[in-house]
Amino acid sequence: QVQLVESGGGLVQAGGSLRLSCAASGGTFSSKAMGWFRQVPGKEREFVAAITWSGSSTYYADSVKGRFTISRDNTQNTVYLQMNSLIPEDTAVYYCARHRTPTIQSGTSQSMFAYWGQGTQVTVSS
Repeated sequence: QVQLVESGGGLVQAGGSLRLSCAASGGTFSSKAMGWFRQVPGKEREFVAAITWSGSSTYYADSVKGRFTISRDNTQNTVYLQMNSLIPEDTAVYYCARHRTPTIQSGTSQSMFAYWGQGTQVTVSS
């Protein structure tokens, strides 16, 4: 059974940084692309970033491009999201997810991600 556990969320002032981690167990972590999503109460869950199985390609939502960096360590079965220059609009619950395929060619819609973590809260104060 695949399990994804996020950590690293918290409260930070605007302009600050946080690094989220997502530890995976079960399945074959290194053979699948991974992604991060976020959700604000009352709104749809939205795509944030994704990375291919090897880490050679990354993809970002326009709203976080240049501020967030996704990376992975296949030896540790962990994917990271480094978030810099945080703004209050980044406040959300952040979820990591495992893609159904090794690459992102089939897209970043939620339906392409088969497994999800429980989420970690990120709050950015102004």
